[in-house]
Amino acid sequence: MKFPKTILRSIYTSFIRKEIGTKCAYQHHSPIKIGHRGAAGYSPENTFASFHKALLLGVDYLELDVQMTKDSELVVIHDATVNRTTNGKGKVRDFTLKEIQTLDAGSWFDPKFCGEKVPSFCEVLDEFAGKVGILLEIKNPNLYPGIEEKIADELIKRDLTHHEGPQVIVQSFDQQCLKRFHQLIPSIQIGVLLKKITGKGISTKELLSFSSYVSFVNPKITMVNQRLISKIHQHGFKTFIWTVRRRNEVNLLKHLRVEGIISDYPDFLKD
Repeated sequence: MKFPKTILRSIYTSFIRKEIGTKCAYQHHSPIKIGHRGAAGYSPENTFASFHKALLLGVDYLELDVQMTKDSELVVIHDATVNRTTNGKGKVRDFTLKEIQTLDAGSWFDPKFCGEKVPSFCEVLDEFAGKVGILLEIKNPNLYPGIEEKIADELIKRDLTHHEGPQVIVQSFDQQCLKRFHQLIPSIQIGVLLKKITGKGISTKELLSFSSYVSFVNPKITMVNQRLISKIHQHGFKTFIWTVRRRNEVNLLKHLRVEGIISDYPDFLKD
């Protein structure tokens, strides 16, 4: 069957316009740029060096991890032990703040970072809060009874619970911890972290269970596909994806129109 040239031209023109529109929408979508533990691809994670590097690379948010010492001081460190990221050995909860800050938290990454220390949460807030958003992960809350109240007190003390200027967002894998924190400061947005076997998504039941206290559903990048992101958005949630370490992953996530991208290499996220 032959189509008149005018019809074929019309179909072709319509197709081109659609493609251009899709491409433009993709090109103009700019997810929030989030530096994973600062700029963990370039500097020792969760240190002042890493956070300052992330700011130089233009992040909108610093992602960081909070735990608690033996003397109930909040510190910024990812693992439950100091073994991997300092020259010490032992559990974070077995050190006092003074003791943990005598450790070298930089040389493991590169000798030029010798002397970097494990920062306290208060030090990080005093240096960066108000200048850049803070995406705060509460790590291992089962090890630190009362950590939610301690974090809430520090945020309230610094008037960081409002929606004006750079904001604080709190996330965790522990949903009971997030519920407790939400009760303490309902105005701060909450993100639930998810990590599952590749290809296994999120059930409708799970998403509905988040609805009373969660604003962000934040899956690991190995879970991500169009269906998952659409489902998260259809239930009214926003999403930050972690952890991006390849440039081609950034292009995919922009195409999927996620709200934010968490990366060890914040310069990959520039428009």
